[in-house]
Amino acid sequence: MAYSTYFDNAATSFPKPGEVSRQMTRYLDEMGGAYGRSAYQRALEVSGIVEETRDRLAEQLGVRDSSKVVFTMNATHGINIVLRGLQLENRHVLVSPLEHNAASRPLHCLKEEKRVSVSVLPHFSDGFVDVARIKHHLQQDTALVIVNHQSNVNGVIQPLPAIKKEIGGIPILVDAAQSAGRIPLEVDRWGIDYLAITGHKGLLGPTGVGGLFLKKPDEIPPFIYGGTGSNSEDCAMPPFMPDKFEAGTHNIAGICGLLGALDARPDPGHTFEDFIVLIQEIKALKNLKFYGARERDHQGTVFSINHTTRDCASVGQELFDRFRIEIRVGLHCAPEAHKTIGTFPRGTVRIAPSVYHTVSDFEYLLKALAEIDRE
Repeated sequence: MAYSTYFDNAATSFPKPGEVSRQMTRYLDEMGGAYGRSAYQRALEVSGIVEETRDRLAEQLGVRDSSKVVFTMNATHGINIVLRGLQLENRHVLVSPLEHNAASRPLHCLKEEKRVSVSVLPHFSDGFVDVARIKHHLQQDTALVIVNHQSNVNGVIQPLPAIKKEIGGIPILVDAAQSAGRIPLEVDRWGIDYLAITGHKGLLGPTGVGGLFLKKPDEIPPFIYGGTGSNSEDCAMPPFMPDKFEAGTHNIAGICGLLGALDARPDPGHTFEDFIVLIQEIKALKNLKFYGARERDHQGTVFSINHTTRDCASVGQELFDRFRIEIRVGLHCAPEAHKTIGTFPRGTVRIAPSVYHTVSDFEYLLKALAEIDRE
């Protein structure tokens, strides 16, 4: 399987553990049946798989009550459930400086429709939140704080426990699309109110399945209304979890694949120190500018570079044409992040390794970048 030159894992992970496709195929070819709709054997087995996956996700997130974890299509879906559900009209929202459009675009709509005011949390030059200055930015009408846990542009990891401690009882919504499966999460212990994940990135599962944690689900109305297999005699959505947020037939094949990924976590092909060595060697190349965290302890496994004289698109094309290295260039659906680090509207060349990559893969990447740097 050719994955050693695939460095676009911030977009979607590749490869997946073999158990992902095996479990999806098993459901499609051998099992069948719906979740929570019938009482024959295969339907009961499917329902058991869905609930086992929910339990495993809750464990992954550090959540004790798995009923507060609902399945979504992806992290964007979960973020929209919260932003559209909370009472934010004429209220103030604080956002972290490295937000993805998953949060920025629904917020833009709320600014237009609900007169929501939005401002940015204080931060350092790399986008890392300056926790000591947060209280100076809180307003009497601040109703929500949104934090992208790990940037999909420069990999900066935000200090969630410290941020939550500073904002106190103000709810926090966390975009954990990049961090879930890559960084240990302790949602209950940190006091997180809402957290959205996707299954196809750090968790190594398939696309089209994600999750949302809601600490106080009673404060959010259903996002989609429809059949759940429960309370079918009532036209109102069931008020209990998780049915309240899971109208319609689940992506059962995707959920089976996600359980396969959770059951078959691979041994890492490299250490964090190996990754830091790669970063240091890239920083030493004179014609490439590196974009990442100022402090190594804040650095996740995503970073960006730019050439001092060439545009990022031409660098990305050369990496593929000459070296077969697959990366993503541009704004990465995160213009606010690029404005923060000074790369808007140019964008960057983004590099996102996988847990599967080895030191030799890093050496090949470095060799390619060094050749482009020399030329």
